[in-house]
Amino acid sequence: SLPTLGSEDKNNNKWKSLYQIQRERKRIMRETCSKYKSNSRRIITPYHVSRIFVEDKYRILYCEVPKAGCSNWKRVLMVLNGLASSTKDIQHNTVHYGNYLKKLDGFDRKGIHHRLNTYTKMLFIREPFEKLVSAFRDKFEHPNNYYHPVFGKAIISRYRVNATKEALRTGSGVKFKEFIQYLLDVHRPVGMDIHWDHVNRLCSPCLIDYDFIGKFESMEEDANFFLHLIGAPRNLTFPKFKDRHSNDERTTTKITQQYFAQLSPSQRQRSYDFYYMDYLMFNYSKP
Repeated sequence: SLPTLGSEDKNNNKWKSLYQIQRERKRIMRETCSKYKSNSRRIITPYHVSRIFVEDKYRILYCEVPKAGCSNWKRVLMVLNGLASSTKDIQHNTVHYGNYLKKLDGFDRKGIHHRLNTYTKMLFIREPFEKLVSAFRDKFEHPNNYYHPVFGKAIISRYRVNATKEALRTGSGVKFKEFIQYLLDVHRPVGMDIHWDHVNRLCSPCLIDYDFIGKFESMEEDANFFLHLIGAPRNLTFPKFKDRHSNDERTTTKITQQYFAQLSPSQRQRSYDFYYMDYLMFNYSKP
């Protein structure tokens, strides 16, 4: 469970209120799970923990939710693990492709259960529509030699009337409305991707009882509170820098509204229905 506040922290109003916020987030998540999910008796398999990163020194399990600060969280875990002296020194590719951090599904069953039962388990989430728009901007509005040929080609050929040969050949220039058509299509021409999947599916919060639930919207406060709770070195704070396309403005509520304004009311409602469990479980109000 979540480390308790030290005696001096108990007199600190800021820590006390952040601790209460954590209790409330956990309560809502648990209540949503018990109301809607019957999988509390299911066996935890390596698949359920395949997105969880392990930091053995401070005994942390972190479930990666893309577009919710995951690159910077991995940097922090690498510093805690002694793999780097500062988060500033770690390049994006090192974070995502360096394989420096262990994943929980790489352990045997005993190792998995031992860590699930004794480590502090945390995840960070983000308002679902903002997370979706952030993923779309990152993957489809910039050159990308994986998302354009794999997803872009399939999306354009299925949903664009009179697509040009060039668009069909490169898969570049997917429009947000086409992307949403793909997302809501039960017969998708290409499968789901972690960048727009439900947190509910990525991290199995009804099966794995997370101790700490942070939010992207209060990232700095939540992240530094978590680091304080686990007794991280005082000089380690959560990095503020934007990892990719650093010249682009961060995806805000206002930018998200501009993208969703391109959709029909029915598409907006269906997109909300698609992420309904995430909205409910993490207490985000309906946009």
